[in-house]
Amino acid sequence: MVTTMTLQNPIVECRADPHVTLHTDGYYYFTASVPEYDRIEVRRARTLDALSSTDEIATVWTKPDHGKTSDLIWAPEMHYFDDHWVIYFAAAPNREIKDGAFQHRMYGLVCRDDNPLTGTWEPVVQIDSGIDTFCLDATVFKHQDQWYYLWAQKDPVIPGNSCLYIATMSDSTTLSSDAVMISKPEFDWEIRGFLVNEGPSVIKRNGKIFISYSASATDERYCMGLLSADDSAPLLDPMSWQKATSPVFQSVPEKSIFGPGHNSFTTTPDGSEDLMIYHARNYTNIEGDPLWDPNRHACVHRLSWDENGFPVFGEPQTQVALG
Repeated sequence: MVTTMTLQNPIVECRADPHVTLHTDGYYYFTASVPEYDRIEVRRARTLDALSSTDEIATVWTKPDHGKTSDLIWAPEMHYFDDHWVIYFAAAPNREIKDGAFQHRMYGLVCRDDNPLTGTWEPVVQIDSGIDTFCLDATVFKHQDQWYYLWAQKDPVIPGNSCLYIATMSDSTTLSSDAVMISKPEFDWEIRGFLVNEGPSVIKRNGKIFISYSASATDERYCMGLLSADDSAPLLDPMSWQKATSPVFQSVPEKSIFGPGHNSFTTTPDGSEDLMIYHARNYTNIEGDPLWDPNRHACVHRLSWDENGFPVFGEPQTQVALG
C-alpha cells in the first residue's frame, strides 16, 4: 500500500529565506530570517508539517547592540560540516547604504555538540571572500571530498546588487581559493526592480550539480533561476556552468502566491522524493519597503525530474501531495 500525505502551505509563517536540513538523527532542522532581523532561531521536528508547532525551538545567537554584526541579521543556513554544525549568515554594522546596498558581510557560527538547540555555539567568525563589498546568502556543499562555499556578492565593477560566486574551503569558516563568479544578473527577469542574483542552493542528481538562485526585487517580481554543471567538470571554471534563460519558479497570481524564492532543498524522510523549501507572500499590496513586510512565509514544493535528468519545478502550490 502506498502511503500519501498532503502538506498545507505555508509550513511556517513569517519566516523568510528558509533553510531545512534533514539530519542523520531523523530530525528536520529549520532556520530562517526572523522579521525583526535580530537573532538566529533553530527549530527541529520529525516531519515538515510539525515545524510550525514544535516546542523544540531555540534562539542560538542574538545580535549585539554595537559592532559589525549588530544589525539586519539575514538568511541563516545551518549545515552539518563533516563532524560539526555551522550556521552561515549575513549581518551589517548599521543601516548605512553604500553603492546601493547595505554593508553586510558573511559570518559563521560553529557548534560541536550533537544537538545544536542545546549545544554551545562558538564565537562568531567573519568569512573573508577576498572582496570587500556587500555580500550575503552563503551556502556550502561537498563534492568529491572537497567542500565548496557558494554565495552572493556585489561586484566592484558590474552594476547591480549581487552576483553569484564559488570557492573551495579548507575548513568550515575559511576559503582556500579565490572567489570565482559563475552568474550575474543579465536577463530581463533578473533585473526587475534590482539587479540581483542571490540565495543559491545546491542539489546533486543524475550526474549533474544544480544551483537554484533568486533574482530581482523581493516583491512579486522575485523569481528563481537555475545553473547546472556536469559533476565531473571543474567547478571553479565559470565555463562549466550553464544558465537557464528563463525563470524556473515564479509568482502565480491566480493562486495568490507571489515572489517565491530563496529556497533550500531537502527530501522526504525516506529520501524517495526531492523537496524544495522556499518563501512567498500571498498578497502584493505591500506598504513601504518590502524588506520590512513580515509576511514572507516558508512553503514546501515537490520536484520532479525530466528525461534529461533536469529538475522540473512547475508552479508553486497551496498544498503538496507526497507519496
